[in-house]
Amino acid sequence: MTSVKLSVSIVSYHNFNDIKRLLESIKRNTSSELSMKIYVIDNANEQDQFRELGKQYPELNYIHTGKNLGFGKGHNYVLSNLDSEYHAIVNPDVLLKDDAFSILIDFIEKTGCGMAVPKLVTPDGERLAAYRKDPNLLDMLCRIWFRSVFPEKVAVHELSHEDYSKPFKVPFAQGSFLVCKTDLFKQLNGFDESYFMYLEDADLCRRMNQISDVMYCPYTTVEHRWEKGSHKNFHLFRIHIQSWIKYFKKWGYF
Repeated sequence: MTSVKLSVSIVSYHNFNDIKRLLESIKRNTSSELSMKIYVIDNANEQDQFRELGKQYPELNYIHTGKNLGFGKGHNYVLSNLDSEYHAIVNPDVLLKDDAFSILIDFIEKTGCGMAVPKLVTPDGERLAAYRKDPNLLDMLCRIWFRSVFPEKVAVHELSHEDYSKPFKVPFAQGSFLVCKTDLFKQLNGFDESYFMYLEDADLCRRMNQISDVMYCPYTTVEHRWEKGSHKNFHLFRIHIQSWIKYFKKWGYF
């Protein structure tokens, strides 16, 4: 027996202001009939701000980890607590434009898929390349360093030729906004915690597609302020490279 229809996990690392805006957008757009618990897993130390914010949101469950666990391990921190029918993995830097949670849950129930992802757009409304083929070494090298040399290969990897007005199966969906069946997420033991950050979403989607389907849902749009941090920060870039190596050792380089 589930206690709520939906649980939501948000991992924060100095993201209080982003999460405040996100919660406002959730409250503004989500049906009051959808029962939910929202978990904020704080990998930094913004306890006072979040506890004050919790007074406005009775569904908010704040958890201070005491250290930076990373993305996947942060989301997994609440895995054993989940008693919902559906679970959403949500980035701090997204905003709902409509009742995305209800739409995605309805989509999962109608299609029978295990996980659904919305259309992700920039604040200017441009569609993000957030849906891709399963990564291999050549695709990743072309995407990061040789986009102008191999534009067609990059387009194929980023599923640019798909019809985004219709649903389709997604090999790899960016982990900024995922809604899945909680029992399947728990069956997979959540994210692979060997990834500190980056590629854990590719790994999760690959495993989800082995037992069910990850599907793109064209009927809802979520705004994502995608910073591409590893393109600008050497420390994050190094973590990204380490995650590539872990992923390819697990799944193969080609």
